[in-house]
Amino acid sequence: MDVTIYHNPRCSKSRQTLELIKSQGIEPEIRLYLDDTPSAKELKEVIAKLGITPRELLRKGEDAYKENQLSNKELSDAALIKAMVEFPKLIERPIVINGDHAKLGRPPEQVLEIL
Repeated sequence: MDVTIYHNPRCSKSRQTLELIKSQGIEPEIRLYLDDTPSAKELKEVIAKLGITPRELLRKGEDAYKENQLSNKELSDAALIKAMVEFPKLIERPIVINGDHAKLGRPPEQVLEIL
C-alpha cells in the first residue's frame, strides 16, 4: 500500500489523521506541503482523486483567500489552482492519497474508507 498524506504538523486534524493511519499499521509518506508545494499538475490530479472542485479545496478563512479575492465566482479552476500553488496555506488539509483514491481527513475517520 502506497499511502501519502499532505501534512501540516501544526494542524490538529492533520496530526490526528496521521496517527489514525499509523494505528492501522500503515507508515505513510509524509508530504509537508507547505515546504514541498505541489505543482498545478499534481493539484489537478489530487482534486480529481478527491472528486471535488478546486474551490472546495480552498481554505476560505486564510488571509490569502481574502487578499486575492478568491471568493470571486468568475475565477476559473486554473486560477484557483494557481493561487493554491502560490499560497499553499490555501490548500485544505490533511489530504490522504492511496493509489487512485484520496480523502480529506475532516473528520480524520473519513480516510479509513480508502485504506
